Amino acid sequence: MIKDSEHIVLFDGVCRLCSNLVRFISDKDKNAKFRFFPLQSESGQILLKKFGLPAGDLDSVVYIRGEKYYIKSAAVLHLLKSLGRAWKFLFVFIIIPGFIRDFAYEMVAKTRYRIFGRQESCAC
Repeated sequence: MIKDSEHIVLFDGVCRLCSNLVRFISDKDKNAKFRFFPLQSESGQILLKKFGLPAGDLDSVVYIRGEKYYIKSAAVLHLLKSLGRAWKFLFVFIIIPGFIRDFAYEMVAKTRYRIFGRQESCAC
């Protein structure tokens, strides 16, 4: 069981954009409340299975807070909200219908390796 106070981020460990997101969150997370696991790692795979998410789908960041999880654009918005400070105000974009937000998210996800690059290996 994951505690309600835990903030877990699952990310694609070979994606440079995803790794930059993790670095960004780590830099802003002054209380070190976030924990990060590559989707490819054993811990990442266990958490995906626990929440019934496909283990082979590496096109979404997953944000887990307690027993709830968020994927795609909702994950990013909830992450920013939990990060606090001025970042929480970006949560206002949650009013945009999910299918529109997720369409934009998926366009970035499909081209992320081409635009941002790919790391040789995952730091799993």
